[in-house]
Amino acid sequence: FIIVVTKTDPEKGAKGTSLIVIETDEVEGFQRGRNLDKIGLKANDTSELFFSDMRVPTSNLLGHEEGQGFVQLMQQLPQERLQIGTGAIAMIERALALTIDYVKERKAFGKAIIDFQNTQFKLAELKTEATIGRVFYNDCVTRHIAGGLDPVTASMAKYWLSDLQGKVVDECLQLHGGYGYMNEYPIARMFRDARVQRIYGGTNEIMKLLIGRSL
Repeated sequence: FIIVVTKTDPEKGAKGTSLIVIETDEVEGFQRGRNLDKIGLKANDTSELFFSDMRVPTSNLLGHEEGQGFVQLMQQLPQERLQIGTGAIAMIERALALTIDYVKERKAFGKAIIDFQNTQFKLAELKTEATIGRVFYNDCVTRHIAGGLDPVTASMAKYWLSDLQGKVVDECLQLHGGYGYMNEYPIARMFRDARVQRIYGGTNEIMKLLIGRSL
């Protein structure tokens, strides 16, 4: 099944929006289109969906009354943005671990890459930022479990952690050298997959706008 955001009363704007549950195997008029060819996240299908004169029973309304769809979506935004932060900090730590292992093994000019001062300085910076990110993320999780993760803090987590993710992965790919550009290395896939984190769930520019409005 899928959940569709539907305009049940177009004249009311956001207040005329409802969430409808559609059991796609049992309804006429629903059709899946082609899978879209994305830059990254190849394991997650993103497909076109078509609704042609499709009808569903009123019992498929998600919630107790029509017009609550926008409110329902807004109530889940902090959790959605925290989930994006979860993916960000996980990839940050994984990319850093893989890169540290790589520079310890890879040699250039007769010594391991990690023995170069530039490599040590760069990894020291990334490790510090990753640690700061983990502390912030853990605090957000604690707040969420207690029911106190507010939309502004969730926006901070989404934008800052996904920005950091892009920075860390890019720097880690650089430390892999030419091998980092090869698809057989995990860091190349991370580089592709990380980019969309700053787009979905609300772009990072929108996150900053929401934070700015709270000041």
